Amino acid sequence: MFAYYLQLGLRSLRRNPMLTALMVMAVGFGVAASMITWSVFRAVSGDPIPGKSSQLYTVLVDNRGPQYNDNGEPPEALTYTDATALVAAHKAAHQTLFFNVAPSVLPEGNQSLPFIADGYATNADFFNMFEVPFEYGGAWRAGDDDGRAAVAVISHELNQQLFNGANSVGREITMDRHSYRIVGVTAHWDPKPRFYDLFSHNAFGDPVQLYLPFTRAIDVAMDTSGRNNCGSNTDFGVGREAWLHGECVWVPVWVELPDPAAATGYREFLTHYAAEQQRAGRFHWAPNVRLRGVNDWLDYERVVPPESRISLMVALGFFAICMVNTIGLLLAKFMRRAAEIGVRRALGAPRREIYRQFLIEAAAVGLAGGVLGLLLTALGMFGVGLLFEPEIARLAHLDLSLVATTLLVAIAATVLAAFYPTWRAAQVQPAWQLKSN
Repeated sequence: MFAYYLQLGLRSLRRNPMLTALMVMAVGFGVAASMITWSVFRAVSGDPIPGKSSQLYTVLVDNRGPQYNDNGEPPEALTYTDATALVAAHKAAHQTLFFNVAPSVLPEGNQSLPFIADGYATNADFFNMFEVPFEYGGAWRAGDDDGRAAVAVISHELNQQLFNGANSVGREITMDRHSYRIVGVTAHWDPKPRFYDLFSHNAFGDPVQLYLPFTRAIDVAMDTSGRNNCGSNTDFGVGREAWLHGECVWVPVWVELPDPAAATGYREFLTHYAAEQQRAGRFHWAPNVRLRGVNDWLDYERVVPPESRISLMVALGFFAICMVNTIGLLLAKFMRRAAEIGVRRALGAPRREIYRQFLIEAAAVGLAGGVLGLLLTALGMFGVGLLFEPEIARLAHLDLSLVATTLLVAIAATVLAAFYPTWRAAQVQPAWQLKSN
């Protein structure tokens, strides 16, 4: 019966090509507008590290005092003093600290020119905590952090640029006139948003190219290329050491805690640490600390652009208007077939068969509208840059999940829209139609 009703539905669509075209266009344009904006919204609002986001926390300690804070919130990163002290305490199962670096990389060969590569100075725990995949080799060892070893991990993209994609583990790379031994090459890894580096506004930045030990970067006086927030303090002291041990915040710290009980214990440790700094005379205010999980951190930093929410709401409103028009068109189409319905009912067809026939016909309209919507969605991807910043617009793409979602939404919405017209059609009285015809 399904095939028979589908055949009847297709015949009915061909009998009224103009009405059918209007319905297909209404569904297609409505679903395309929704899917284009949805593709952007899902890219910026999804969980960047599913399965582990509930175990990762960023650590904040107030080193300025309430008079300089925004609504009582501490700065969004830590000082070098606090970051290294907290990591050295080893109160979490895994913990990492890092800062942005942009060293000059000298490729092999006399004809190559140096270039700037973006990366992080971090520790060995970084790779395990954030589930960084490797193509060759792996992360350096914890002993390399303690020994300030001249080692490095490079990305798949940088490996392609420097070594044509070959296994480069064990080879040397020159950065800022210092040689580093490559111990690992990551596979392509670019979580969006980049939840762990919101402090330097890199939520949607280009992929990271390299990593080197935090301790080594400090030893060779590698400057941070990221944000350096000194608040209202304009007296940085004299020389690098004064700045390094001053009160400027520039080092994000993350910890991995397996359960809420461990998070509670670590928060108490942070409070005790801040109280110790208060007793030592460094802080002159009550302990003010924060321990935020990945999703809380994304919400606090307002990572999802407001224009993505607004555009999604507008697109959904447009889609709703299109479906209201579709309801009217389906009602007109179905009620024009009252005589046919009356004859079928007089011959013994129950109302549920009328429902099946017309809902299957509506599904065919939805499928056609979904195909049109896919074409319009693919075209619309080229215009996303007119609404969003380039680094956000490039995240929108038409993949298999979006194709499936587009078709399912189109069919489901059209079938739902057809319930009222189908109900009206099923209420046709056979006697009236037979008498009047």
